[in-house]
Amino acid sequence: MPRSEAPPPPVTAHFAPPRLSLRLVAVWRRNFLVWKKLALPSIVGNLADPVIYMLGLGYGLGLLVPEVEGVSYIAFLAGGTLAYSTMNAATFETLYSGFSRMHVQKTWEAILNAPIALDDIVAAELVWAASKSCLAGVAILAVIAAFGFTASPLALAAIPVVFLTGLCFAALGLIMTALAPSYDFFMYYFTLFITPMTLLSGVFFPQGQLPDSVQTIAAALPLSHAVSLIRPLLLGHVPAQLGLHLGVLALITVLAFWLALGLTRRRLLK
Repeated sequence: MPRSEAPPPPVTAHFAPPRLSLRLVAVWRRNFLVWKKLALPSIVGNLADPVIYMLGLGYGLGLLVPEVEGVSYIAFLAGGTLAYSTMNAATFETLYSGFSRMHVQKTWEAILNAPIALDDIVAAELVWAASKSCLAGVAILAVIAAFGFTASPLALAAIPVVFLTGLCFAALGLIMTALAPSYDFFMYYFTLFITPMTLLSGVFFPQGQLPDSVQTIAAALPLSHAVSLIRPLLLGHVPAQLGLHLGVLALITVLAFWLALGLTRRRLLK
């Protein structure tokens, strides 16, 4: 008699809580070793655009704009640029590089032949994207400090915030990676989410200039919480509502990673 096939797992099984192990470190290390071969152009690429925008807008518009929230416009822009560049680095890594490893190069499928679970692979992608974005953020922070746009050593406290920001946007990016049929799909994410959020989150101008109804929406965006943490630290102040901003970023990270993992299980574990 022909052997009957096992029934597919229920949908709820895909969204079971993550089961992680230290084996994710090996996957993280694999991504690091591959990146290390092209480390210099990668760092320069992540550093050049935000620094050019910060200096170009800061010195260009800064001559036309009076002080913003009590500081020069370029000092105001520095904190937003750091948060924005961290978001971009984490997003690009999980979307384009992560999608290549998952779908195009079939790297994840090859790794699954080893005694490593999919949960560990996806978690390693999350931590690797955050690590890479944090490295880019530290490089930008060094440039900001070299130009004298930091007010105190408290700016160093922005580094763990940068890492948390990277985790948050890497988790959100992994959701898109799990859903995307091709690279073209990512344009919807950038056009409908990343770009509007950048304009509404206080990166280039204070959110107080927005209409009240829009301010309510903008305040809930993850980039707004990152900017609200990073900018005061660069200016030498302890952020207001520190626990709230950290808690929101951490909550978004956990929920987005859980959803991304469930969608990835559903896509690959057939």
